Amino acid sequence: MDIQNNKEQKFQTVIEPKNGWFDLHLKEMLQYRDLVFLFVKRNFVSMYKQTVLGPLWAVIQPLLTTVVFTLVFGNIAGLAADGVPSFIFYLSGTILWTYFNQCLTQTANTFVANRNTLGKVYFPRLVMPVSTVLSNLISLAIQFVFMIGFLIFYVVTDQGCEPNLYILMTPLIILQLALLSLGCGIIISALTTKYRDLAMLVGFGTQLWMYASPIAYDMGSMTVFAPGGKYHTLIMLNPLTPIVNLFRYAYLGLGEPEWIFYGISWAITLVILFIGIILFSKVEKTFMDTV
Repeated sequence: MDIQNNKEQKFQTVIEPKNGWFDLHLKEMLQYRDLVFLFVKRNFVSMYKQTVLGPLWAVIQPLLTTVVFTLVFGNIAGLAADGVPSFIFYLSGTILWTYFNQCLTQTANTFVANRNTLGKVYFPRLVMPVSTVLSNLISLAIQFVFMIGFLIFYVVTDQGCEPNLYILMTPLIILQLALLSLGCGIIISALTTKYRDLAMLVGFGTQLWMYASPIAYDMGSMTVFAPGGKYHTLIMLNPLTPIVNLFRYAYLGLGEPEWIFYGISWAITLVILFIGIILFSKVEKTFMDTV
Protein backbone atom coordinates (compact mmCIF):
# COMPACT_ATOMS: atom_id res chain seq x y z
CA MET A 1 0.00 0.00 0.00
CA ASP A 2 2.83 2.39 0.91
CA ILE A 3 4.62 1.57 -2.32
CA GLN A 4 1.49 2.41 -4.31
CA ASN A 5 1.08 5.74 -2.49
CA ASN A 6 4.71 6.62 -3.21
CA LYS A 7 4.19 5.95 -6.91
CA GLU A 8 1.15 8.22 -6.97
CA GLN A 9 2.95 11.04 -5.15
CA LYS A 10 3.57 14.07 -7.35
CA PHE A 11 6.45 16.46 -6.86
CA GLN A 12 6.23 20.17 -7.68
CA THR A 13 9.95 20.50 -8.34
CA VAL A 14 12.19 17.89 -9.94
CA ILE A 15 15.94 18.55 -10.17
CA GLU A 16 17.45 16.84 -13.21
CA PRO A 17 20.92 16.99 -14.78
CA LYS A 18 21.34 19.54 -17.57
CA ASN A 19 23.60 18.51 -20.40
CA GLY A 20 22.66 20.55 -23.47
CA TRP A 21 23.76 24.05 -24.37
CA PHE A 22 20.17 25.28 -24.41
CA ASP A 23 18.91 23.77 -21.15
CA LEU A 24 18.22 27.23 -19.77
CA HIS A 25 14.89 26.80 -17.95
CA LEU A 26 14.40 30.55 -17.68
CA LYS A 27 10.85 30.04 -16.36
CA GLU A 28 12.39 29.00 -13.06
CA MET A 29 13.37 32.62 -12.53
CA LEU A 30 9.70 33.53 -12.07
CA GLN A 31 9.26 30.78 -9.50
CA TYR A 32 12.23 32.15 -7.55
CA ARG A 33 11.29 35.84 -7.82
CA ASP A 34 11.01 36.11 -4.02
CA LEU A 35 14.61 34.95 -3.77
CA VAL A 36 15.63 37.57 -6.33
CA PHE A 37 14.15 40.35 -4.19
CA LEU A 38 15.77 38.84 -1.10
CA PHE A 39 19.18 39.00 -2.78
CA VAL A 40 18.45 42.56 -3.95
CA LYS A 41 17.83 43.60 -0.35
CA ARG A 42 20.91 41.73 0.85
CA ASN A 43 23.16 43.29 -1.78
CA PHE A 44 22.00 46.83 -1.11
CA VAL A 45 22.16 46.55 2.68
CA SER A 46 25.58 44.86 2.69
CA MET A 47 26.97 47.52 0.35
CA TYR A 48 26.41 50.32 2.87
CA LYS A 49 26.43 48.36 6.11
CA GLN A 50 28.68 49.81 8.84
CA THR A 51 29.31 53.00 6.86
CA VAL A 52 28.83 56.42 8.45
CA LEU A 53 27.16 58.05 5.44
CA GLY A 54 25.26 54.97 4.22
CA PRO A 55 23.40 55.41 0.90
CA LEU A 56 24.84 58.92 0.57
CA TRP A 57 27.90 57.22 -0.91
CA ALA A 58 25.73 56.49 -3.95
CA VAL A 59 25.78 60.26 -4.56
CA ILE A 60 29.27 61.08 -3.27
CA GLN A 61 31.11 58.68 -5.59
CA PRO A 62 29.69 59.98 -8.92
CA LEU A 63 29.84 63.54 -7.57
CA LEU A 64 33.59 63.31 -6.91
CA THR A 65 34.15 61.70 -10.31
CA THR A 66 32.13 64.46 -11.98
CA VAL A 67 34.13 67.17 -10.22
CA VAL A 68 37.42 65.59 -11.37
CA PHE A 69 36.17 65.23 -14.94
CA THR A 70 34.91 68.82 -14.94
CA LEU A 71 38.26 70.19 -13.73
CA VAL A 72 40.58 67.97 -15.78
CA PHE A 73 38.73 67.16 -19.00
CA GLY A 74 36.36 70.13 -19.05
CA ASN A 75 38.33 73.14 -17.83
CA ILE A 76 41.93 72.07 -18.58
CA ALA A 77 41.62 69.85 -21.66
CA GLY A 78 38.51 71.56 -23.06
CA LEU A 79 36.78 68.30 -24.01
CA ALA A 80 33.33 69.17 -22.61
CA ALA A 81 30.43 70.03 -24.88
CA ASP A 82 29.83 73.62 -25.90
CA GLY A 83 26.52 75.20 -24.94
CA VAL A 84 25.82 73.27 -21.73
CA PRO A 85 27.50 73.49 -18.31
CA SER A 86 30.41 71.07 -18.00
CA PHE A 87 29.21 69.79 -14.63
CA ILE A 88 25.81 68.51 -15.83
CA PHE A 89 27.44 67.18 -19.01
CA TYR A 90 29.83 64.99 -17.04
CA LEU A 91 27.29 64.10 -14.36
CA SER A 92 24.87 62.72 -16.96
CA GLY A 93 27.55 60.43 -18.35
CA THR A 94 29.02 59.48 -14.98
CA ILE A 95 25.81 58.12 -13.46
CA LEU A 96 25.28 55.87 -16.50
CA TRP A 97 28.86 54.65 -16.42
CA THR A 98 28.80 54.09 -12.64
CA TYR A 99 25.74 51.86 -12.95
CA PHE A 100 27.17 49.92 -15.90
CA ASN A 101 30.58 49.50 -14.27
CA GLN A 102 29.21 48.32 -10.91
CA CYS A 103 26.85 45.82 -12.54
CA LEU A 104 29.58 44.44 -14.78
CA THR A 105 32.30 44.09 -12.13
CA GLN A 106 30.00 42.64 -9.47
CA THR A 107 28.33 40.22 -11.89
CA ALA A 108 31.73 39.13 -13.21
CA ASN A 109 32.57 37.87 -9.71
CA THR A 110 29.33 35.88 -9.25
CA PHE A 111 30.71 32.33 -9.15
CA VAL A 112 33.84 33.06 -7.15
CA ALA A 113 32.19 35.31 -4.54
CA ASN A 114 29.25 32.96 -3.94
CA ARG A 115 30.90 29.55 -4.37
CA ASN A 116 30.06 28.47 -0.81
CA THR A 117 26.35 29.19 -1.24
CA LEU A 118 26.13 27.78 -4.75
CA GLY A 119 27.74 24.51 -3.66
CA LYS A 120 25.14 23.82 -0.95
CA VAL A 121 21.74 25.06 -2.14
CA TYR A 122 19.90 24.64 -5.42
CA PHE A 123 18.30 27.61 -7.16
CA PRO A 124 18.60 29.05 -10.68
CA ARG A 125 22.11 30.46 -10.79
CA LEU A 126 20.99 33.43 -12.89
CA VAL A 127 19.18 34.69 -9.79
CA MET A 128 22.43 36.11 -8.44
CA PRO A 129 23.59 38.21 -11.43
CA VAL A 130 20.03 39.41 -12.06
CA SER A 131 19.67 40.48 -8.42
CA THR A 132 22.98 42.35 -8.70
CA VAL A 133 21.70 44.34 -11.67
CA LEU A 134 18.43 45.12 -9.88
CA SER A 135 20.07 46.12 -6.58
CA ASN A 136 22.30 48.63 -8.37
CA LEU A 137 19.15 50.23 -9.78
CA ILE A 138 18.49 51.61 -6.30
CA SER A 139 21.80 53.49 -6.32
CA LEU A 140 21.12 54.64 -9.88
CA ALA A 141 17.72 56.01 -8.82
CA ILE A 142 19.36 58.05 -6.04
CA GLN A 143 21.95 59.41 -8.46
CA PHE A 144 19.27 60.16 -11.05
CA VAL A 145 17.25 62.26 -8.58
CA PHE A 146 20.48 64.08 -7.72
CA MET A 147 21.07 64.84 -11.41
CA ILE A 148 17.50 66.04 -11.93
CA GLY A 149 17.99 68.56 -9.12
CA PHE A 150 20.95 70.14 -10.92
CA LEU A 151 19.16 69.91 -14.27
CA ILE A 152 16.18 71.88 -12.95
CA PHE A 153 18.56 74.56 -11.67
CA TYR A 154 20.29 74.88 -15.05
CA VAL A 155 16.98 74.97 -16.93
CA VAL A 156 15.50 77.63 -14.64
CA THR A 157 18.63 79.77 -14.92
CA ASP A 158 18.64 79.29 -18.71
CA GLN A 159 22.16 77.86 -19.05
CA GLY A 160 21.63 75.92 -22.26
CA CYS A 161 20.03 72.66 -21.05
CA GLU A 162 16.96 71.81 -23.14
CA PRO A 163 15.20 68.57 -22.06
CA ASN A 164 12.78 67.15 -24.61
CA LEU A 165 10.18 64.40 -24.97
CA TYR A 166 12.88 61.78 -25.52
CA ILE A 167 13.21 61.64 -21.73
CA LEU A 168 10.26 59.23 -22.03
CA MET A 169 12.79 56.73 -23.42
CA THR A 170 14.64 56.68 -20.09
CA PRO A 171 13.26 53.25 -19.03
CA LEU A 172 14.36 51.80 -22.38
CA ILE A 173 17.82 53.35 -22.01
CA ILE A 174 18.24 51.93 -18.49
CA LEU A 175 16.91 48.54 -19.60
CA GLN A 176 19.48 48.32 -22.39
CA LEU A 177 22.25 49.40 -20.03
CA ALA A 178 21.20 46.70 -17.54
CA LEU A 179 21.04 43.98 -20.21
CA LEU A 180 24.41 44.96 -21.66
CA SER A 181 26.13 44.93 -18.26
CA LEU A 182 24.42 41.64 -17.37
CA GLY A 183 25.52 39.99 -20.61
CA CYS A 184 29.13 41.17 -20.35
CA GLY A 185 29.29 40.33 -16.64
CA ILE A 186 28.05 36.76 -16.94
CA ILE A 187 30.37 36.09 -19.89
CA ILE A 188 33.31 37.14 -17.74
CA SER A 189 32.00 35.19 -14.72
CA ALA A 190 31.67 32.06 -16.85
CA LEU A 191 35.25 32.38 -18.13
CA THR A 192 36.88 33.31 -14.81
CA THR A 193 35.80 30.04 -13.19
CA LYS A 194 38.57 28.40 -15.21
CA TYR A 195 40.81 31.30 -16.16
CA ARG A 196 41.36 33.42 -13.04
CA ASP A 197 43.71 35.74 -14.91
CA LEU A 198 40.69 37.38 -16.55
CA ALA A 199 39.46 38.57 -13.16
CA MET A 200 42.67 40.59 -12.79
CA LEU A 201 42.04 42.29 -16.13
CA VAL A 202 38.42 43.30 -15.50
CA GLY A 203 39.29 46.58 -13.76
CA PHE A 204 41.81 47.54 -16.44
CA GLY A 205 39.42 46.53 -19.21
CA THR A 206 36.53 48.59 -17.84
CA GLN A 207 38.77 51.66 -17.61
CA LEU A 208 39.70 51.26 -21.27
CA TRP A 209 36.02 50.83 -22.14
CA MET A 210 35.19 54.07 -20.34
CA TYR A 211 37.72 56.02 -22.39
CA ALA A 212 36.44 54.32 -25.54
CA SER A 213 33.01 55.76 -24.70
CA PRO A 214 32.03 59.47 -24.66
CA ILE A 215 31.95 59.70 -20.85
CA ALA A 216 34.93 62.00 -20.25
CA TYR A 217 34.66 63.92 -23.53
CA ASP A 218 32.19 65.20 -26.08
CA MET A 219 32.46 63.57 -29.50
CA GLY A 220 31.92 66.95 -31.17
CA SER A 221 35.01 68.35 -29.46
CA MET A 222 37.23 65.69 -31.05
CA THR A 223 37.45 65.88 -34.84
CA VAL A 224 38.21 62.17 -35.35
CA PHE A 225 35.06 61.15 -33.40
CA ALA A 226 32.68 63.82 -34.71
CA PRO A 227 30.17 62.91 -37.46
CA GLY A 228 32.17 62.49 -40.64
CA GLY A 229 35.36 61.98 -38.67
CA LYS A 230 37.88 59.21 -39.30
CA TYR A 231 36.84 57.08 -36.31
CA HIS A 232 33.20 58.12 -35.96
CA THR A 233 31.81 54.79 -37.16
CA LEU A 234 34.22 52.86 -34.96
CA ILE A 235 33.26 54.65 -31.75
CA MET A 236 29.56 54.46 -32.62
CA LEU A 237 29.84 50.66 -32.89
CA ASN A 238 30.68 50.68 -29.19
CA PRO A 239 27.22 49.77 -27.79
CA LEU A 240 27.62 52.25 -24.91
CA THR A 241 28.13 55.26 -27.18
CA PRO A 242 24.59 55.50 -28.66
CA ILE A 243 23.13 54.94 -25.16
CA VAL A 244 25.07 57.85 -23.64
CA ASN A 245 24.44 60.11 -26.63
CA LEU A 246 20.69 59.46 -26.55
CA PHE A 247 20.54 60.09 -22.80
CA ARG A 248 22.35 63.41 -23.14
CA TYR A 249 20.19 64.41 -26.08
CA ALA A 250 17.03 63.68 -24.09
CA TYR A 251 18.02 65.59 -20.95
CA LEU A 252 20.44 68.24 -22.21
CA GLY A 253 19.34 68.67 -25.83
CA LEU A 254 22.91 67.94 -26.84
CA GLY A 255 23.66 66.66 -30.36
CA GLU A 256 21.39 64.48 -32.45
CA PRO A 257 20.66 60.75 -31.93
CA GLU A 258 21.87 58.47 -34.72
CA TRP A 259 19.08 55.89 -34.83
CA ILE A 260 20.88 53.44 -37.12
CA PHE A 261 23.72 53.08 -34.65
CA TYR A 262 21.24 52.95 -31.76
CA GLY A 263 19.54 49.98 -33.45
CA ILE A 264 22.94 48.34 -33.98
CA SER A 265 23.68 48.95 -30.30
CA TRP A 266 20.51 47.07 -29.32
CA ALA A 267 21.43 44.20 -31.65
CA ILE A 268 24.92 43.94 -30.11
CA THR A 269 23.41 44.06 -26.61
CA LEU A 270 21.01 41.20 -27.31
CA VAL A 271 23.74 39.08 -28.95
CA ILE A 272 26.06 39.60 -25.96
CA LEU A 273 23.24 38.76 -23.54
CA PHE A 274 22.34 35.59 -25.45
CA ILE A 275 25.95 34.41 -25.59
CA GLY A 276 26.35 35.21 -21.90
CA ILE A 277 23.30 33.22 -20.84
CA ILE A 278 24.40 30.22 -22.92
CA LEU A 279 27.93 30.26 -21.48
CA PHE A 280 26.64 30.83 -17.96
CA SER A 281 24.23 27.92 -18.28
CA LYS A 282 26.99 25.64 -19.59
CA VAL A 283 29.54 26.56 -16.93
CA GLU A 284 27.15 26.35 -13.95
CA LYS A 285 26.92 22.57 -14.44
CA THR A 286 30.61 22.03 -13.67
CA PHE A 287 31.81 25.21 -11.96
CA MET A 288 32.16 23.52 -8.53
CA ASP A 289 34.90 21.34 -10.03
CA THR A 290 36.94 24.33 -11.20
CA VAL A 291 36.08 27.31 -8.99
